Amino acid sequence: MTLIKSISGIRGTIGGAPGEGLSPIDVVKFTYAYCEKMKERRPKPAGERYKIVVGKDARLSGDMVEQLVCGTAISCGVDVVKAGLASTPTTEMAVVFEEADGGIILTASHNPKQWNALKLLNEKGEFLNAAEGAAILECAESENFSFADVDNLGVVEERDFTDAHLDAVLELPTVDVEAVRKAGFKVVLDAVNSVGGIIMPRLLERMGVECICVNCDPTGQFAHNPEPLPSNLVELCEAVVSNNADFGVSVDPDVDRLALICEDGKPFGEEYTLVSIADYLLGRVYNEALQTGKSIEELAAPYQMTTASNLSSSRALRDVTEQYGGEYFAAAVGEVNVTTKMRECGAIIGGEGNGGVIYPALHYGRDAMVGVALFLTNLAYKKMKVSELRATYPEYVIAKNKIELSDSALIDKILDEVKTVYAAEDVNTIDGVKISFEARKEWVHLRRSNTEPIIRIYAEAATQEAADALAQQIIEIANNIIK
Repeated sequence: MTLIKSISGIRGTIGGAPGEGLSPIDVVKFTYAYCEKMKERRPKPAGERYKIVVGKDARLSGDMVEQLVCGTAISCGVDVVKAGLASTPTTEMAVVFEEADGGIILTASHNPKQWNALKLLNEKGEFLNAAEGAAILECAESENFSFADVDNLGVVEERDFTDAHLDAVLELPTVDVEAVRKAGFKVVLDAVNSVGGIIMPRLLERMGVECICVNCDPTGQFAHNPEPLPSNLVELCEAVVSNNADFGVSVDPDVDRLALICEDGKPFGEEYTLVSIADYLLGRVYNEALQTGKSIEELAAPYQMTTASNLSSSRALRDVTEQYGGEYFAAAVGEVNVTTKMRECGAIIGGEGNGGVIYPALHYGRDAMVGVALFLTNLAYKKMKVSELRATYPEYVIAKNKIELSDSALIDKILDEVKTVYAAEDVNTIDGVKISFEARKEWVHLRRSNTEPIIRIYAEAATQEAADALAQQIIEIANNIIK
């Protein structure tokens, strides 16, 4: 059994003793702490009600965890709006729709079915920052609990926010439903038997796209490893080819990550989901400026011609951004870090290289639905095959490795040594150590795991061989220290 407590929430395998797995006691403790700290963060006059939204993916433990969370919240005097089976971005937006004080998403994202988690939101429908998360952890561990009396219990109501979410996506001026409808696309969807099987077909239907469903029954019995990586998407790749589809769509259980498959059955590359959408949005502003004579600043407003992603994401986003005269910014790993950087630089688009698209014109959260809508619009305008579109982008390959250590004290020694060895290169230390080799357009990023004595090593280059060789250089440095 495993239980991981972090500033972003609580995640673990279902069952086991309290503190060892995600037990009912742990769910109650953490929910109580969230409610109490929410009240401190948002003080209200006496008698004014607090309200949170609770949504869940389709995993098997969802109903059980939902009952615990909702029961604990109302015992704290907090009203609950149950969003039911809802994607993570749907729940995030529901917090805003309801003008709620926060939200809790019950999902372990891409983890297997034995996992579940409580992901915690603020009143903007965004993840809590590090300080807020740490305060909740401290409160939960104190076990100094005091619940509401019978006259001050919260109440529960149920509401489906799926169509409200889709309405917001389809009303965006950058989403051209009519152009997509005229293009007559056929798409194969793999929703890994979770909530993507509810919302994504509805989106595609409303855009006039023929949707062939694979693993779209939201039973929580994941048909394969739920992380949308190429090795887990063999069935989808085959279905795209056999159905003569224009492309394939894969989402993780809570539908905040988007991976695409080209019409020939080959992966588009999850790193390139964000790249392709940035290309569309930046190019749209750039080309309209050329055609109308208006300034880029005016057309991009209220945003800038800037993009942002985390340090472990592909350089391709930077290349595409600079192609349109824009500027790229890097953030520490973690969605809240990316959204913070996006606000700082006024990014028109941003996200993570794992297929997480964050479009601030809709909301500051990873959202596969807006990702698909924007991708379809771009494809309809460009009138090319998905494989042809992919070929227009810079080609990079990322090698992912890790070093397991018996002594966590060695982590800092290794990071310090890497900084010393590559001091003449571009060194970034906002999250571990990232070394950029600008002349070769290569980089390597080392960062410690939050839960294990492990250093993760991501290296990117133009070929797999070059990326592997770069990672091996770092591994050799680490091995010399370990010896």
